[in-house]
Amino acid sequence: MSKPKVVLAYSGGLDTSFCVKYLSDDQGYEVHSVLVDTGGFTLSELQTVERNAYELGVASHATLDVVNDYYDNCLKYLVFGNVLKNNTYPLSVSAERVFQALAVAEYAKQIGAKAVAHGSTGAGNDQVRFDMVFRIVVPDVEIITPIRDLRLSREAEIEYLKEKGVQRDWTKSAYSINKGLWGTSVGGKETLTSDGFLPEEAWPTQLQRQDTESLTLDFVHGELKGVNGETFENPVDAIRKLQEVAAPFAVGRDIHVGDTIIGIKGRVGFEAAAPLIIIKAHHALEKHVLTEQQIYFKEMLSGNYGTLLHKGQFLEPAMRDLETFLQSTQEHVTGQVNVQLQPYRFFVTGIESPYDLMSNVFGSYGEMNNAWSGDDVRGFSKIASNQTMIHRKITELNDK
Repeated sequence: MSKPKVVLAYSGGLDTSFCVKYLSDDQGYEVHSVLVDTGGFTLSELQTVERNAYELGVASHATLDVVNDYYDNCLKYLVFGNVLKNNTYPLSVSAERVFQALAVAEYAKQIGAKAVAHGSTGAGNDQVRFDMVFRIVVPDVEIITPIRDLRLSREAEIEYLKEKGVQRDWTKSAYSINKGLWGTSVGGKETLTSDGFLPEEAWPTQLQRQDTESLTLDFVHGELKGVNGETFENPVDAIRKLQEVAAPFAVGRDIHVGDTIIGIKGRVGFEAAAPLIIIKAHHALEKHVLTEQQIYFKEMLSGNYGTLLHKGQFLEPAMRDLETFLQSTQEHVTGQVNVQLQPYRFFVTGIESPYDLMSNVFGSYGEMNNAWSGDDVRGFSKIASNQTMIHRKITELNDK
C-alpha cells in the first residue's frame, strides 16, 4: 500500500530536518521536500540543501525559483507604494514567506499530495502566513506543523535526530540570518529585548568602502531599469546590480520594531541596501512628478497594502484593487535619480524627469511666476479663507 504524500517547505535547517525524519519514520508519510528560492541562495547552497534532503530520506526534492514571479506580483508594488513598515522596514521576510507558501501549495496540487507541512514554531508570524495560504489555495489538504504541535525544544530535536542516526553540526549560530532579494533579516540576543543594537560582526555584509560614490538610477514607469548608465530589461537584474554596488558601503542597516500577527511586539535587525535606496529614490522622483492628491491617496493606501501583506493577506481580493491603483499612479514616474553613497549612509541629491512638475516654465517657487498675477493670488486667498473667516466671526458674536 502506497504511503500518503506530504509536501514539506524545506530550508535544510534543524526544524525542517526534524520534520523530514518525523513525518517519514514516525508518521508514515512519503516526504517530498521543496525549497522555494526568493533570491537568497547561491547555486552551491542549493546543491547542499538538496544533498542533505536526500540523505535524510525524502522521496524527492524540488528547488522552485520564484524570483521573477515574486518581483512581478509583489515587490514592484512595494516600490510603487514606497512601502516601509512603521516607516522603517521594507517587509523583506513578510513578502517572501507568502510566495514560498504559494509555491509549496501549487506543488502539492501538482503531485497530488494529501498534506503540506512547514517547520514554523508557535511563536512567530510565519506560522500564520503559511497556514493562511495553504487554507486558501489547498483547503482540502491537511496542514502538519510538527515543531509547533509538539512544542519541541532545540535540544529535543537534536537528540531525536541523533537517535535516527543523523550526525551533523547543529551548533546554533549566534545570529539567525534570512536572506532574500528584498533584504536580509538578522535576529540575535540584542533583538530579543527593547534595548540594544546589533554589533558590527552580526551584520552579514561588512563595510568595505570608506570613500564616496555618486550613483544614478533610471526609473521607467516606476520600475528600476538602469544603474549607473547600465540598462536592464528585467528589474530583478537591476536590483541585484544596485545591491552589488551599494552593499560594500554597509548602507540599509536598521532594527525594525513592530506588531506581530499574533499580537505581541517584536524586533528584528535587517540590512537592505538596494531596497531602501530604491524606495527612497523612487519616493523622491514621485514627489516631483505626481500631483498633491495622487501623493495623498498613495500614502494612505500604500500603508494598507503593506499591512495586509505583513499579516499574510496577500490573497485578499482588495490587494488586487490596491495594485491596480498603484500601477495607475506610475504612468509618469520616469526619470533619473541621483544618489550619493557614503559609509553607513546614503542620500538622494536630486532628480531629472521630463514630467517634473517643478518646471520653471510656470515659475520658480519663492521667486517669480509666469502663469498668474498678484491679483489672481489675492482673489484666491480671499475665497480660500472665506468660510473660516465667517466661522470665526459668528463664533465671536455668539460667545460674548
